[in-house]
Amino acid sequence: MTKKQTPSYLNFDIDKYPWKSGIDYRKNPEAYRVGKGEQGVLICEPYKTEIGIHWRFKTPDIATESSEFIFKLFEQYIKDSDFVGADMARKFLQMGYTRARRYANYKGGRKYDKTNGYAELERGTGEEQKAASAAIFYKRWKDAEADPLYIEMKADWKNQWG
Repeated sequence: MTKKQTPSYLNFDIDKYPWKSGIDYRKNPEAYRVGKGEQGVLICEPYKTEIGIHWRFKTPDIATESSEFIFKLFEQYIKDSDFVGADMARKFLQMGYTRARRYANYKGGRKYDKTNGYAELERGTGEEQKAASAAIFYKRWKDAEADPLYIEMKADWKNQWG
């Protein structure tokens, strides 16, 4: 039996979303908010482009190369005292995990059937290699979150900017 649930993106209110397109978050870092999870990851330029071009998870080999490159970017942003860049790299690592898991759990990465009232589709129909890709990204995401300098920078940022 499929569960009836409406995806949150159907009731999305762009006006209440704290991240805005058209802002250069490197030049205006004070406009950046940490948020929950991956929020803002596909909006905040120039980081979206800098990091996103390296974000891939199709196979475990590709996921390894991608996650390692993004983690090196994360480390460079930390070294440069660029919290926004570091947080965005962390978000891309997290998103590598969550998206690969989605494809591991659901065929084609689709969780909801929009032709059937957004009923949740059957789990366990996805690709096995995506589960391995997800595990690769998970490790690097957790490495980034545990970085002592990142933790300190994040706490300082949230205290100052939110």
